[in-house]
Amino acid sequence: MEQQNYFKDIVGQDVAKKKLTFFIKNYEASSILPTLMFVAPKGCGKTTVAKAVGRCLKNSEGKTKKFLEINCSTVKSLKQFFNQIIIPHVNGQEVTVLLDEASELPKDVTMALLTILNPNPDNFTQFSYEDYVVDFDFRRISFMMATTEAQSIFHALMDRCERVDLEEYSYDDLAEIIKRVTNRAKFSEGVLEQIAPVLRGNARAAQKMSNHINSFMASTNGSKFGIAEWDTLKDMLGTLPLGLSRIELQLLRILAEKKQCSLTYLAAKTGLTKSCLQRDFEMYLQKEGLMEIDRGGRGLTAKGQEYLKTLESIEPVKPVEPVPPAPKPKKKPVKIVLPKAAPVEDLAPLIPEDLFEMRSNAGRN
Repeated sequence: MEQQNYFKDIVGQDVAKKKLTFFIKNYEASSILPTLMFVAPKGCGKTTVAKAVGRCLKNSEGKTKKFLEINCSTVKSLKQFFNQIIIPHVNGQEVTVLLDEASELPKDVTMALLTILNPNPDNFTQFSYEDYVVDFDFRRISFMMATTEAQSIFHALMDRCERVDLEEYSYDDLAEIIKRVTNRAKFSEGVLEQIAPVLRGNARAAQKMSNHINSFMASTNGSKFGIAEWDTLKDMLGTLPLGLSRIELQLLRILAEKKQCSLTYLAAKTGLTKSCLQRDFEMYLQKEGLMEIDRGGRGLTAKGQEYLKTLESIEPVKPVEPVPPAPKPKKKPVKIVLPKAAPVEDLAPLIPEDLFEMRSNAGRN
């Protein structure tokens, strides 16, 4: 008998899909789903897979249960959690609750979930909050969680969950995602094999690239997407081999000049914080084997050196031209402008005529 495929729209993740199929079949028989904890890097489809599970969970009427997705970074307190989520949307209802970014849950909510999700033979718990007593019947209510920071989940809460780890996508999986999402292009042979490595194993990046390809084909009125079209799009997007960012490329070039250096030196040269460099950039460079960290500091690997050589043949580094010194200002003579003298009034018309005659005759005798 052929096994039912609950995840026709999900590419890859075969191990996780088998495990989830087991839980869904048990749910169909008992109406009970264990609390699932999806753990995966960013962009690997935690929320997508959780929603696919949610679509398989039926209520007592045979319809898909209401699905409630909560971003835990928006939950600030236990009071808000109960007054705005549990009491109006969960209490007394048949519902599936997904707590996304579960590592962001406040401590008081985490402590409450320890009681609510505590396994017991009855699959039923009660929780008292202020004037309310909320019944959690797990034949009606299902909980799922998702996180990229499994180490930040309180260990006792993690113990109450069935952990489902999602794997990073292979190049073949990413190529399949692009083919499914892209609806405006027919791909030439070999082009998907060139696109997949720049997606960093990320299904979300594959969806974004598919959108870029659709937009590109719409703007060019084309139907076939080949190597030439990919080269054009890649140049327009500034896409580097292996999907490196410009800051990651800058780090490689600094390491090529310095040979070995400290994290503080890299932070000073890039203007980024040390924690930002470690979390957002160095991790991927190490994963791809382009840089290494040892007791002497950070350095470029042989693969990193080869990467830069290959890249320079495609995108040569522009030499930095020295800035000429600013010309000295010429001293100009200072001009002093004096105010114009006030005009002298002619007082002659004001002198009496007889006095004027006396003055004119003065000195004759």
